[in-house]
Amino acid sequence: MILPLPIPVVPRSAASNLLLFLTPATLGKYAIFPVIDASLNGTSAVLLLMGRNFIARGRMAAHRACMIAAVVTSSLFLSSYVYYHWHVGSVHFQRQGWVRLVYRTILFSHVILAIVIVPLVIITLSRALREHFDRHRVIARWTYPLWMYVSITGVIVYFMLYHWFAA
Repeated sequence: MILPLPIPVVPRSAASNLLLFLTPATLGKYAIFPVIDASLNGTSAVLLLMGRNFIARGRMAAHRACMIAAVVTSSLFLSSYVYYHWHVGSVHFQRQGWVRLVYRTILFSHVILAIVIVPLVIITLSRALREHFDRHRVIARWTYPLWMYVSITGVIVYFMLYHWFAA
């Protein structure tokens, strides 16, 4: 894997306001985490799409399996994301101009909706597992598109930060 150099990162320590420039040598074991996170987000999006298609065709068992797998995949993503950023800190987008505005707009909407989606997923899943399908359907109409958006924009943020517009 080729890592863009340098990657400026704000250290986890609040005592320091300096930017730390990570190289593959200093990034070490954490370098793979953004790839893992993007892969988990992409997998969640695929599972959500498959689950939606299964329920639309009346295949409830397949829908259930896909949606539970999406919850597991998203939970693994969240764990991986928190672990990575706990150790590495914030990775900043280095480009300027219109692309920075686009990146920040996508990132802002992604972060806000990622916060919103967690309780929505929990409520939607709990209603389904308790077989309150009428109530499940009501909230799932909101949960599905928001969760899909968060999963897809997570992958887009990864590509913008580490590939398309890397410093």
